Amino acid sequence: MDIRIGCSGFYNAHWKKIFYPEEMPRKDWLSFYCEKLNTLELNNTFYKFPTLKTMSSWYQRSPADFLFSVKAPKLITHLSRFNDCEQLMEDFYSVCTEGLNEKLGCLLFQLPPSIAYDEEKLQNIIRYIRPGFKNVIEFRHTSWWNEKVYNTLAGHDIIFCSVNHPKLPNTLVINSDKVYIRLHGNPEMFYSNYSTEFLNKLSQFILTKKNLKEIFIYFNNTASTSGVLNALELREIFNI
Repeated sequence: MDIRIGCSGFYNAHWKKIFYPEEMPRKDWLSFYCEKLNTLELNNTFYKFPTLKTMSSWYQRSPADFLFSVKAPKLITHLSRFNDCEQLMEDFYSVCTEGLNEKLGCLLFQLPPSIAYDEEKLQNIIRYIRPGFKNVIEFRHTSWWNEKVYNTLAGHDIIFCSVNHPKLPNTLVINSDKVYIRLHGNPEMFYSNYSTEFLNKLSQFILTKKNLKEIFIYFNNTASTSGVLNALELREIFNI
């Protein structure tokens, strides 16, 4: 297994002294992060459409074996809601591919909670997803947690994003030889710490799945110091 563990962001002033050395300037934070963790989920791309310049900068500032997963802009997922977004999708895939090259991990499409399961909607989303990439869909309505969705996505080589979230099922869904897990903080979204017991159970579950090839685990409880501390602890548990 190629196991990738990181956070949904790294630019956190409250990590100073806890993670980043107190005297370290902010311009060196990314390099330090890359020494400790082997992947980063780019979330700022959700709010601001990525450019080739910014993607190329991430590429140049990171080591050779580092991977970035990129969250799709809300223009696609929340505003267009996967309707009439051919050009947006084309631009998103192109800028990520050209900018990150071999350091491109997964492409994450997070749907809003207002979109409930609908077969026609699912097929429409799939129609826009480009094959040949590690595409991941994160649903935010409980109706999507069903076998038909898992199997339909699997048939198109799309990963169902497993989450640990206060208002969603915490089932670890495996519908591919790749797994993408987002740990948002529970019970307090973005803040709560995950216990050593939880992290041990998570690692044991994953290691029993011998058919898995790639694991991406991102801690999104980064509003506190919990995210980065949990990520470091999980890396120790996996011994990577």
